[in-house]
Amino acid sequence: MADIDEFAAGSPQGQHQASYPNGYDNASHNGMYDEEKHIHEKAVYADENEEEEDSPFEMVRAAVSNKDNTDLPCLTFRSWVLGIIFTAALAFVNQFYWFRENSITLNGYVVQLLSFPLGYLMALVLPKKVFRTFGWEWTLNPGPFNIKEHVLISIFAGASAGTAYGIDVITIKKMWYKSDMGFGPSVLFVLTSQIMGYSFAGFSRRFLVYPAAMIWPANLISVALFRTFHEIQNFGGRFSRTQVFWMCFAGSFLWYFIPGVIFPALSFLAILCFIAPHNIYANQLGDAMHGVGMLNFTLDWSYISSAYTLSPIAIPWVYACNVFAGFVIIMWIATPIGYYKNTWNTGIMPMYTATLYRTNGSVFDINEVMTPDKMLDVDKYANYGPLRMTFTYAMTYGLGFAGLLNIITYVVLYYGKDIVMRVRQARTMDEDIHMRLMRKYREVPHWWYGVTFVITFVLSIVTCQVYHLMPWYWVIVATVIPCIFTIPIGIIQALSNQQPGLNVITEFIMGYARPGDPIANVTFKVYGYITMAQAMVLISDQKLGHYMKIPPRHLFIAQLIGTIICAFVQLGVAFWLMTSIKGMCTEEGYPFTCIQANTFFSASVIWGLVGPNRMFGSTSPYHVTLFLFILGLLLPVPFWLWTKKFPNSWVKHIHTPLFFIASGYMPPAPSHVYTNWFIACFFFNYLWHKYRNSQWNRYAFALSAGLDSGLAISGIITYFIFMKVTIPDWWGGSVAHCPLASGGFLTPNPS
Repeated sequence: MADIDEFAAGSPQGQHQASYPNGYDNASHNGMYDEEKHIHEKAVYADENEEEEDSPFEMVRAAVSNKDNTDLPCLTFRSWVLGIIFTAALAFVNQFYWFRENSITLNGYVVQLLSFPLGYLMALVLPKKVFRTFGWEWTLNPGPFNIKEHVLISIFAGASAGTAYGIDVITIKKMWYKSDMGFGPSVLFVLTSQIMGYSFAGFSRRFLVYPAAMIWPANLISVALFRTFHEIQNFGGRFSRTQVFWMCFAGSFLWYFIPGVIFPALSFLAILCFIAPHNIYANQLGDAMHGVGMLNFTLDWSYISSAYTLSPIAIPWVYACNVFAGFVIIMWIATPIGYYKNTWNTGIMPMYTATLYRTNGSVFDINEVMTPDKMLDVDKYANYGPLRMTFTYAMTYGLGFAGLLNIITYVVLYYGKDIVMRVRQARTMDEDIHMRLMRKYREVPHWWYGVTFVITFVLSIVTCQVYHLMPWYWVIVATVIPCIFTIPIGIIQALSNQQPGLNVITEFIMGYARPGDPIANVTFKVYGYITMAQAMVLISDQKLGHYMKIPPRHLFIAQLIGTIICAFVQLGVAFWLMTSIKGMCTEEGYPFTCIQANTFFSASVIWGLVGPNRMFGSTSPYHVTLFLFILGLLLPVPFWLWTKKFPNSWVKHIHTPLFFIASGYMPPAPSHVYTNWFIACFFFNYLWHKYRNSQWNRYAFALSAGLDSGLAISGIITYFIFMKVTIPDWWGGSVAHCPLASGGFLTPNPS
């Protein structure tokens, strides 16, 4: 735990002079600190006395203010109204797009952007009269729209930044397994699975929110954007942060019309396919949708700062190198070798897809092997033939096994002592300036989170038992998993901005416990995996509130209400679309083909309907992937031993859990996203940071926020353009320039 212990003691001055973790050096720190001090003195919400101490981490200092104004109102009428409106709006839009072939996810940047002028407008027009209700004084307009209200609105809407995972279960149950759950039970299922994560988030605060070393890099972009809107800043440079944001916003907004509408081929510049369009090997190696994406570049920011990778500016360069190294080993080395050796007879299938096949290369039809109650019919399965998947898909499951044990070993070796120390010294832990400022506010008591857990836990048992999702006792087993993994996985995400998932282990456990029951399998995955994933979202927002000095109780209320609103709206949209669109989740229903739900459905067949014993047992060709558990368990050990003996060696920068990050999203992620994300990270977080450090400190996060926000708004408009305007057919209007990649390199031999 060298990165944390390095700053555990000593004066602020000594901390500032230390060498910084996360791949950044301290070459220009002194000038940057003076500059930040000047910036803070110019802030419109600054305290009269400037805080001399700052964060020991350069990334945090570059984005987060080291002072607070406790007089700013936070949970106001304006934040309630705008928070509820944006929560419902994002829930509707993101769920609507989630079913589409080309999905678009609107994130918190859009809310930050649009709520700013609306908040100021409300401050101008709302009456300032003070009302008295039961002795409590309140007003519709407490004064100028401030930064804390702005942050709380975004946290409200943060619950809608993605789609509720439980809706995946409801969708495949209705659309593939033809078993409608009904709206009422679906609400209970989604609410319990989403809200249970609050308890795990609350009990993990001391380890994942309070310590200064738990950076949560993605939040720094949001912090920079909030301060861009609300502060008067003078960097002494040519442009202010605000000007940089709006210039990048305008450029990103206008540019996306090119790859998004006029010239889509710019999203997938497959060099190998252009060189050898009729060579199947070049097609498979160069394609991003059905191949491994070698030399496949993009000029589309949505594939660089994607939902799978997030912004390339929000991750330190050293961590990006670890993630990309894992991607290269898995996708560019192991996959081609295994595939072209025709391992498991996968040569008759595409190189890269989540589609499931039979042994003769035809698509697997679950209706041929199920009983009327949606369980596996063993005799029908024996006659129909075994389930098969592509080499890449099978290997990523094996890597999921490895990644799970790798996290355990890595955290024990590198962070074990620190976790023990934090447990023992929870009441007297070292505090940075941000933690001391947050001490001014009343913390959320633990019993709030305890009551939340008890209520959602009981309702989960009732929902699963009454509506035949899975036996009640498996809910108890499912909740043990996030208890074990929330803190270690939270540490990885807090440091690297990457989150290893528990989906494989939950699928594995339930697949052996109830083979042939796909609905029980995915239900167990929701309660065992998503409660932890939801906890990560909530903890990330808590860290944002920590940076922005939001009262913890106000933040708790905003998160809870936002989650409840999101569940109702997203379920309403899902049921509306599934009942109104003909051919939903099939090619007939284009563009509502449910591409992400298809991947989820494939997982339910592999782990639930067919089961891990048949797919990975001793008689299965995929049995060898289970031995990757051993690889994951032992991989951190030699690197740890080396760093213990040679603490200053470059090996100290190797973080083995990050090697497995990319495989967790592949499929369905286009295989070229990590390449282009890494290239962007090289330019932004290595070259720019190293050679123009003062510029990086001033503008990096404002640039990233502007690019993401411009893309989000432009994406909505291009969607409506496609609805109203027909683009003429031409070479650049298509992204399918590797047509041979959609098939196998061997001619199928149907049995």
